[in-house]
Amino acid sequence: MRWGGGWRGREMAEEKGVERRAFLTQSVAAGVALGMGATAEAEGVKAGKGGASRPNVIVYIADQFRADFIGANGQNYSTRTPNLDAMAARGTNFTGAICNQPVCSPSRSVLMTGRYATETGVWHNGTHIDPSLPTLAGEFRKAGYTANLIGKWHLAPTSEAEGGGRGYVKPEFRGGFLDLWEGANEFEWTTHPYEGTIYDGDGKEITFKDEFRVDFVTDRAERFLREKHEKPFLLYISQLEPHFQNDEKRFVGPKGSAERFADPCVPNDLRPLPGDWQSQLPDYYGCVEAIDKSVGRVMQILEEQGLAENTIVVFTSDHGCHFMTRNEEYKRSPHNASIRVPLIVQGPGFNHAAALPEIVGNIHVMPTLLEAAGIAVPKSVKGKSFLGLATETEARKAWPNKELVQISESMTARALRTKEWTYCVIDAEGRRSEKFSDKYVEYQMYSQGSDPYEQVNLAGRKEFRAKAAELRTELKGMMAAAGEPAAEIVAVKHYP
Repeated sequence: MRWGGGWRGREMAEEKGVERRAFLTQSVAAGVALGMGATAEAEGVKAGKGGASRPNVIVYIADQFRADFIGANGQNYSTRTPNLDAMAARGTNFTGAICNQPVCSPSRSVLMTGRYATETGVWHNGTHIDPSLPTLAGEFRKAGYTANLIGKWHLAPTSEAEGGGRGYVKPEFRGGFLDLWEGANEFEWTTHPYEGTIYDGDGKEITFKDEFRVDFVTDRAERFLREKHEKPFLLYISQLEPHFQNDEKRFVGPKGSAERFADPCVPNDLRPLPGDWQSQLPDYYGCVEAIDKSVGRVMQILEEQGLAENTIVVFTSDHGCHFMTRNEEYKRSPHNASIRVPLIVQGPGFNHAAALPEIVGNIHVMPTLLEAAGIAVPKSVKGKSFLGLATETEARKAWPNKELVQISESMTARALRTKEWTYCVIDAEGRRSEKFSDKYVEYQMYSQGSDPYEQVNLAGRKEFRAKAAELRTELKGMMAAAGEPAAEIVAVKHYP
């Protein structure tokens, strides 16, 4: 069975002839029948949730990948993502997933720690993750796993003297990835779309040339996956695409892809607004397609190596992309284009052919994967496992469906995202470089039910002031739960 270029095979056969509700019921019953298995080797570790042996875990993260560019999400007729669509068909597609900080390093720090960016040491780009915090990789290693990274890191100090810089990263700043290390801290500066350098654990250069960057990273992942593994592994595959190439100030897809995606579908949130989407979308589509093909290769290799049935695979992104329609760059805003991210999980504990609309922040990914692997979640972690959402009605009823979004660099702002509303407040003095503010003012408010593309800002309108007051109270509560200092939020009254 071939997975690359649009795998189906056994995965799609599972869907045919099986009514969805019956399939879910059978999956739950099978999980109950399996039980928890034998005692694990490491203290504090139980068998994985999907079966008797501890599952391998792959976290595949793309950069700046919009959730509506997943074909399975049904919002884009130009995108070509057959492999990701097949993942969604077999596993669990969290269609309401968002990031809790829409910029690269802070979002990744949230993913790695299960804490808010203001707690990780990385509340804006250019800072490093707090080495004292429990991390995804560190907890898996403590439980007897190997922890391995290939690609972009972006969570180390910015200077070589401190242990980081653009390329090599000293072990103490690798967030627990202390086994295979083949990456660069600022991957977008040590590489270009068709050439570049990453570094191994000893600082030796690994170079590539005349190969698309996505394919090079996938080659390194294939090399790792085809090795013999004595222990279960955590593998973090961290791509740069479809992020734009910083020094070229543009998106760069594989050669020929821009021509193939000429005149593509324009997402509804972009079409009415000025920005650079007119020139950038074709290459962006090409990058998305390249990422999908890479995921297909990884899945095919897992099949060939006999690893597919006992490997949890997560596909996600650090944030989205609004193509300069909301501010002067591409993210750092409370809009869906910035904060919505793909989150598709397949493997033991997740193969339920389910699409779930619950609002799930990436702060919850770390504790979810720990629980799925039978590893105790550190008490300091603020995220909550969403493992039960796919199978437990009570878990879905209890899920709060609200997330705190912290915004830095473009503005010092906070936002509340629920199923029905986006409510954003901004530093009253317009400051951009503050970690916190003691006084915010209402800035943006969107109805997700009547205005999902967020074209009409309702902040300050008389008929919505009562709802704004409710959201304001909720936001203050979430800020306090995140450990933020108390702050005033001033209501605005722009309209009579």
